[in-house]
Amino acid sequence: MDRRSFIRKAGSAGIGAAAATATLAAPAIAQSNPKITWRLASSFPKSLDTIYGGADVFSKMLSEATDGNFTIQPFAAGEIVPGLQAADAAAAGTVEACHTVAYYYWGKDPTWALGAAVPFALNARGMNAWLYHGGGNDLFNEFLGTQGLVGFPGGNTGVQMGGWFRKEINTVADLQGLKMRIGGFAGKIVERLGVVPQQLAGGDIYPALEKGTIDAAEWVGPYDDEKLGFQKVAPYYYYPGWWEGGPTVHLMFNKAKFEELPPAYKSLVRTAAQATDANMLQKYDYLNPTAIRNLVANGAQLRPFSNEILSACFDESNKVYDEMMASNANFKKIWDSIVAFRKDYYLNMQIAEYNYDTFLMVQQRAGKL
Repeated sequence: MDRRSFIRKAGSAGIGAAAATATLAAPAIAQSNPKITWRLASSFPKSLDTIYGGADVFSKMLSEATDGNFTIQPFAAGEIVPGLQAADAAAAGTVEACHTVAYYYWGKDPTWALGAAVPFALNARGMNAWLYHGGGNDLFNEFLGTQGLVGFPGGNTGVQMGGWFRKEINTVADLQGLKMRIGGFAGKIVERLGVVPQQLAGGDIYPALEKGTIDAAEWVGPYDDEKLGFQKVAPYYYYPGWWEGGPTVHLMFNKAKFEELPPAYKSLVRTAAQATDANMLQKYDYLNPTAIRNLVANGAQLRPFSNEILSACFDESNKVYDEMMASNANFKKIWDSIVAFRKDYYLNMQIAEYNYDTFLMVQQRAGKL
């Protein structure tokens, strides 16, 4: 056989072997990277582009990582189910996934709220530290499993603002009879101090403040609040939102559907969720500084809650926690874990972090930044 003939035949054999290998491998690849299409119910309207946008970010990452084989289509609040029923829909299998905040469901069991935010718990960074490295995700998923769900953090707003008030409040006495749009744990706490909690949808807050039907309302923070123009009808903008120091937004999945996923897809869900979690907080940190300047320029008057009010709310919160721990073992198990970490977390934060940030804040006030 001459040299050219040998190379020609060898080349043909190589091509044939490669084709055979590809043919054999194709079914295995298809099996491990199957076509899956899910629906996701969001608790948020599309107008809240940063929170609602978390679902878009998450679904895009999954699609890109699987060449379009694993797709999750987000639906805004109300398109499939009302926003506050998103987790119920995922648990029932009406949709396979949801993007929501766990404290929306605290009325069913206060343990739900511990996965998101409760008064005077952790800030966003502390919450993520506890969730990812302090066993928080495992503890919360142990509870979610009893609800037919699996969840992973999928966003955080950072510490929220304390809300918009038609008049200044300086003492606990000023809270007496105050009608405030506020819900969840915070509503339970301030009710004990004389506030009359009101449940209102976002679109109803402005007219209620304008007409005096309510005296105050909490929403989110500068970027989201700016869109609603509250400063025109309730100019006093209080801080901090002590009931939401670091509210975690969750991506939750029907437990049975999640367990059916190939291991690679499960891993991608966890990875994309963590990336989404970080992205939302980063985006708020970038957008809020401009928004707070705009709000003040358009009439918002910033006010801190007095130490008297914060201390009263802190003490009342602890009373509520004691009552809940005495009657709810799931709540106690998770809250004990948060409290133990919170003590060490804020001990450490007093040292380098607090002093570094405080020094730069002083320089900012002096016009040196």
